[in-house]
Amino acid sequence: MMPTERPSTDRKALQINLDPRRYGSFAEIGAGQEVVRWFFRVGAAAGTIAKSMSAYDMSVSDAIYGECERYVCRQRLEDMLTREHNLNLERLKEERGDTTAFFAFADTVSARNYHGTNECHGWMGIRFQAHPRDEDSQIILHVRMLDHENAAQQEALGIIGVNLLYGAFFMNHEPDLLIESLLDNLSTSRIEIDMIEFSGIAFRHVDNRVMSLRLVQLGLSKAAMFGASGEVLQPAEVLYKKPILVERGSFRPVTHVNMDMLSAAQDSFRALDDVDADQVVTLAEITMKNLQANGKIDLKDFLARADTLAACGLTVLISDYFEYYRLAAYLSQYTKKRIAITMGAGSLAELFDEKYYTQLDGGILESFGRLFKNDLKLYVYPLQNRETGELSTVQNLAIAPELRKLYDYLVEKRCIEQLHSYNPEHLKTFSREVLKMIQAGDQEWVDHVPAEVASVIKKRGFFGCKHQAPESRLAAMLGPAPISMGSSINAATMSPVH
Repeated sequence: MMPTERPSTDRKALQINLDPRRYGSFAEIGAGQEVVRWFFRVGAAAGTIAKSMSAYDMSVSDAIYGECERYVCRQRLEDMLTREHNLNLERLKEERGDTTAFFAFADTVSARNYHGTNECHGWMGIRFQAHPRDEDSQIILHVRMLDHENAAQQEALGIIGVNLLYGAFFMNHEPDLLIESLLDNLSTSRIEIDMIEFSGIAFRHVDNRVMSLRLVQLGLSKAAMFGASGEVLQPAEVLYKKPILVERGSFRPVTHVNMDMLSAAQDSFRALDDVDADQVVTLAEITMKNLQANGKIDLKDFLARADTLAACGLTVLISDYFEYYRLAAYLSQYTKKRIAITMGAGSLAELFDEKYYTQLDGGILESFGRLFKNDLKLYVYPLQNRETGELSTVQNLAIAPELRKLYDYLVEKRCIEQLHSYNPEHLKTFSREVLKMIQAGDQEWVDHVPAEVASVIKKRGFFGCKHQAPESRLAAMLGPAPISMGSSINAATMSPVH
């Protein structure tokens, strides 16, 4: 087989069946036994399958795996994996543990119902031993099924399940290739993977934030999310029915301006009558364009941004939504509550530049119709002219004459609002200049970033900081080489000012 050849689903299933080391259980809820069916169909399944089961009735499922508030959720999947894998070890370890690497595969899925009214998604995972007597390893992922027919969704689910098992067994030492292989014999028009998590002994060197980036870079998902402690998050579970505030930026590095802009926007957003202040989800969003440098993504640079954002306690969204209206549409999938985006005045001026909307039949009007259709708000941070000291704000922003009435209309409707509770001392800070100061060894850079960010940058030698430890954690993990960019860039990106 050539290195670039993609084996068929049948061939993957048969190769697993013919591997005498692999033996385990399949537990599938919601869309039938779509994954295990491949192993029965290709033959030699007796050498692989210890047990196959489904538990469709909720009472039966609870009796086996314990009670759960929802049946298509991560907790139910974890319960299934734990029970099935432990049973295999209890029953079979002494008899064949020296020669067998045990596994448990599980999925809990909501495929398209008869009326087509449900969300089509599911959780899937495998807990396994990479080698006999090895400690456990695990891969968990969340999928969104995009086919319009139930039968097609079931087929796609079966294929991705086989891909996951094959990747876990034969590609666990190369997680990048494992992720890329998950859509073998499928396409992104049929299924999306918006969360993946690796854990256990086989993946002890894997940073799941990098794996989240890979999902977006490879086109398996348009967005991925991780928390301040580095844990990967499933967007729907974080954003569901919550008001959402987003700041888009390069965060290279995180500066006082970034945090001041977010703080001022939070004050205004939480004060709205229809926003529950305690429920607001705040996101720092980085687009793939912001992560590229000369057509490549540098993993050290990406993790430096991620770690400095983590130092500020921020949840990070990596997205392939270069236009703001696409970001708004993505977020509105998960909530009917208020959505707000905060940006600098310079970015607002770019938002009203018609050259960015030539790819839309309706031009700028279509873009704004999509952006503001769900009462989305834009909170605008002022931009200071260094020579004159004058501030560019919502009230005096230079807008093309033919768009002035449209702009005034959106301001009058309070779709666009000026932020007032900002700190004037931070207006002279620009991240590009701070980055140059860090790289030049100018110690005044510390005055432009939060103390916790300065500490992380100094300790780990981020962004070319001269006070680098002899061997940083990132250098040890990643080495010097950047990775190639896997997706094209749309010219309509709105770049941040600060």
